[in-house]
Amino acid sequence: MRDFFYTGQSLFDYYQVEKWFYISVNNFQISMLKIAATLYMLGIIIPAFSQSNKMDFEQYDPVSTLVVPEHKLTKAKYPFIDVHNHQWNMGNGSLDGLIKDMDSLNLQVMVNLSGGNGNRLKQMIDNVNTQYPKRFIVFANINFDNVGAPGWTEKAVQQLEADVRNGANGLKIFKNLGFSVNDVSGKRVTIDDPRLDAIWEKCGQLKIPVLIHTADPAPFWQPMDEHNERWLELKTHPGRKRSDTDPAPWQTLINEQHNMFKKHPNTTFIAAHFGWYANDLAKLDSLLTALPNVVVEFGAVIAELGRQPRAAKAFFTKYQDRILFGKDSWVPSEYATYFRVLETEDEYFPYHKKYHAFWRMYGMGLPDDILKKVYYKNALRIVPGIDKSQFPED
Repeated sequence: MRDFFYTGQSLFDYYQVEKWFYISVNNFQISMLKIAATLYMLGIIIPAFSQSNKMDFEQYDPVSTLVVPEHKLTKAKYPFIDVHNHQWNMGNGSLDGLIKDMDSLNLQVMVNLSGGNGNRLKQMIDNVNTQYPKRFIVFANINFDNVGAPGWTEKAVQQLEADVRNGANGLKIFKNLGFSVNDVSGKRVTIDDPRLDAIWEKCGQLKIPVLIHTADPAPFWQPMDEHNERWLELKTHPGRKRSDTDPAPWQTLINEQHNMFKKHPNTTFIAAHFGWYANDLAKLDSLLTALPNVVVEFGAVIAELGRQPRAAKAFFTKYQDRILFGKDSWVPSEYATYFRVLETEDEYFPYHKKYHAFWRMYGMGLPDDILKKVYYKNALRIVPGIDKSQFPED
């Protein structure tokens, strides 16, 4: 451009050069935009505007535009018994607030699985009997310290007998058996360990059920990647991640539990959380067929049932005498999801914890005769000590 001013060329030529210059720049910009667009399509670069709209999966919670009938429930159709609850501090203080929340749900009897043993359990049962003797059932727990020490099994059985005399109506086994319980030599105590056989046999003799939680959902043992359905739960609760060496393969733990069931046919076992087979009802069907002394409860797995309403309804119909209502964590507002899945035929409604289930729920619409069994009749038959006068006679 500098040489142009000294050549004496016409003003017309100047404008021609200027026009050429701007066209060249414009073409360059267009070319660069085309290149950028190509790279974006190939996933090589992300434009600035998309960065500002980026959000995490946990944040993405779109409001459904689906317009369908809704039947939001806050109270069960029939009075019910929750066989899977945890109240750690029932040994003292008023139970009025707890009863108020229970009444709002139509929760007639709560089974507290966290009774402990010895004096702690007795204090808890005494406090219950002083205030609301008809509204609570308390299960005992085993102290697994020093398994393998001389006389340990006999002492554990004696303590269980004393706990039942003091008012315990069942035994709850936590998942620490199989996970973290070691014997005096430091070896993991398996769920079917022969040193525990006398405990399960005593439960059968005392006619009390054993509600047992073994392992956790199988995906906790699987790689934490984009294919893991429980990725979000593991991300938000990293302590739940397991492996084949922490403490053992998932199937090994489950097999130990089933072997225990088989060894004690005269004892009634309640497999917590549908035995972690709510996502494989055909497998659970085969297990219940082979193990007539086992029943199940669906605490914390209603999300699995709510995404397969037709298969779940068929399963509830077939095993209507062997399914109990269970919730697990005590969050009164969350019971609404359970009622809606069990009672309605609603479609595509949200679950209450996204990290448990990012999918939507569908109601099974169970008929009244099955609802009554699930809500209270089955528990009245299996759990001793519940006052039947609190429930309909039909």
